[in-house]
Amino acid sequence: MSLAIGRALGRVVDRGAVTAAFVGIGMAVTIGVSFLLVIPVEPVYWYLSIPAGLLIAYYANQRADRRAGPWGRILANGLFAAAVTAVSLAILLLAVKALFFFADDGYRDASQGGTLDCQTGAACVMERYVAAGRGPELARAGVTDAATFTTFYWNQQLATAGLLVVLCMGAGLTGAVLYGITRPRQSEPAPRAAPG
Repeated sequence: MSLAIGRALGRVVDRGAVTAAFVGIGMAVTIGVSFLLVIPVEPVYWYLSIPAGLLIAYYANQRADRRAGPWGRILANGLFAAAVTAVSLAILLLAVKALFFFADDGYRDASQGGTLDCQTGAACVMERYVAAGRGPELARAGVTDAATFTTFYWNQQLATAGLLVVLCMGAGLTGAVLYGITRPRQSEPAPRAAPG
C-alpha cells in the first residue's frame, strides 16, 4: 500500500520534497514545543508559520535539486512540503489546546487570586476567561454555560488553525516562486573540440 502511495506521490512531487516535508514536521514540532509549551506566546507561533512555510518550500526544491523546469513541479514540491508543515503546525496547536482545555482544574497562583472554584475542563477555562475580564465578550457571543463556551472556544481554535494553514501555505507558494526565480541553472555542456 505504501509503495503505491509513494509511486503516486512521485508523479506529483520529487523525492527531495518528501524529505523536506519530514523536515517540516520536525520544524513544526520544534516551534510548537518552544512557543506553545516552553515559552507560551501563541502569537509568535502564528508569525513563525510564515518563515516556516517560506523556508520549507524553498528547501523542498533545493533538496530535490530542481535546476530545470517545469514550473508546475517546482510549485508542487514547495506546496507539498508547506502543506505538510502547515497541517503539522495546526495539529500541534489543537493538541496543546485540547490538553489544556480538558485538563484545566482551575489552579491559579495565589497572586492571581488563588484557585478557581470550577469543574475540571470547560467550566474552568470559561472561569479563566471571565476572571480575565472577557465576560462581556462571552455574553455578546451567546455564551451562557460550559456547553456554549465549548462551542465558542473550539470555533476560535479551529479558525486559528485554519489561519495557520493559510499563512504557511501562502508563504510556501512564495518560497517556491523565489526558488524558481533564483534557482541554479543547469550549465550548458562545453562544446567538444573538433577532431583534428
